[in-house]
Amino acid sequence: MTETDYYQILGVGRNATPEELKKAYRKLALKYHPDKVKGDKKQAEEKFKQISEAYAVLSNAEKRQEYDTYGSQAFRAKFSQEDIFKGFDFSDIFGARGPSDSFFSRIFGGLGNFGAHGAPRGARTRIFRYGAPEGFEAQAQPLKGDDLQVELPITLHEMAFGTEKLVSFSRDGQVEKVSVKIPPGTLPGKKLRLAGKGGLSPMGGAPGDLYVKLKEVEHPVFKRDGNDLYVDRRIRFTEAIMGTKVTIPTLDGKTMSLKVPPGTQSHTKMRLKNYGLPFANGKNRGDLYVRIIVETPTNLTKKQKTLLEDLVKEGL
Repeated sequence: MTETDYYQILGVGRNATPEELKKAYRKLALKYHPDKVKGDKKQAEEKFKQISEAYAVLSNAEKRQEYDTYGSQAFRAKFSQEDIFKGFDFSDIFGARGPSDSFFSRIFGGLGNFGAHGAPRGARTRIFRYGAPEGFEAQAQPLKGDDLQVELPITLHEMAFGTEKLVSFSRDGQVEKVSVKIPPGTLPGKKLRLAGKGGLSPMGGAPGDLYVKLKEVEHPVFKRDGNDLYVDRRIRFTEAIMGTKVTIPTLDGKTMSLKVPPGTQSHTKMRLKNYGLPFANGKNRGDLYVRIIVETPTNLTKKQKTLLEDLVKEGL
């Protein structure tokens, strides 16, 4: 018996991510769906069965590891068809209303390995819901279009005060633009969902959604940690000994005067409460931390060196 290459069947590499596997299966499922394909339905059914089995195995981390380690022959000796499809959620691909019972009966050779409404035993039965009277075959809901994702750069100032930005993205081969509102306190890494702005359904269903992932633009002065901000201020070692004042910028363009007490050690952090980024709830803000860096002189004049020597003699 020859080895079956599930990766080749789906047209993906062996390092394919779960999202890449899902996308590849979805594309092939649409292409070879026996209820939709024109031409040789028998051949389409066999192809659909192959890609479904490949995706059922590779989309499950445990089964994928078994397959990668031992190959398809040893894998099939250990796992029955019922085992392969156990826990496989067709709703990820076909939506809340899956294919009909007759579909599974035709494709997988009867419902012996499947539970009610074509759901594999052990799978979540919520994925197939039918309202057709007994004796009538329910129609599958048209497949939804693909979800799309784009990255959108966002600055600290835009995080703090909110903004509205124009996003360009490719949708089914066409470049489109959409305006995105970003509320104050929205941090990078968050995905904003724009319903219905994703890929179009090839079968007349609803379009997918567009997810806008925010990516932080590095600020030349401030560093961010959550909703807190950090800024460095350098002082001379004599200022650290005697005390001084430093000027601190804020995100709103203002400046503040901060008193540095005598004897401050290098890398001391001083906190300015509520001068960080706002939280999404709009009620609180993070803090601004000022890190004091004490600079040690490297090039001393003759007079400076003499004065320091005198200080050393005084025990300083």
